[in-house]
Amino acid sequence: MKEPLQLSISSIQHIGIPVTSLVRSEAFYKRLGFTNVMQAHFMHEGDVGTCIMMKRGEIVIELYELPEKDREAIRNRKDGHIDHIAFGVPDIDAAFAVLKAGGFSIIEEAPVMLNFWQNGCKYFNITGPDGERLEFNQIL
Repeated sequence: MKEPLQLSISSIQHIGIPVTSLVRSEAFYKRLGFTNVMQAHFMHEGDVGTCIMMKRGEIVIELYELPEKDREAIRNRKDGHIDHIAFGVPDIDAAFAVLKAGGFSIIEEAPVMLNFWQNGCKYFNITGPDGERLEFNQIL
């Protein structure tokens, strides 16, 4: 077994869940005591989707709604709806360099900037041995 990398991971930052209705899902999580702390749009295959971050204490759940044409795939999933686990990192570029040098399968060519949160965030994903997606994310 290879030695663990010298990689700083501070927490599970959020768990991403694709939803078919943000209105319905936001209401559901509000009943569980979560609060909407961020909302932003993103591009998905040329169309606009919407993301919200629901928080309760230190728990953050990312709920995102794809454009209408892409929601059928979410409705038809049979194996659950958690899309990714995101790890918070203090330095996204350092994390990217460590994982790239370690030979991990990185999906993006470089960290991606999103206009989420107050000052944005940068992220990239790797795939695990069974295809699971692990996101590394730095809130700026």
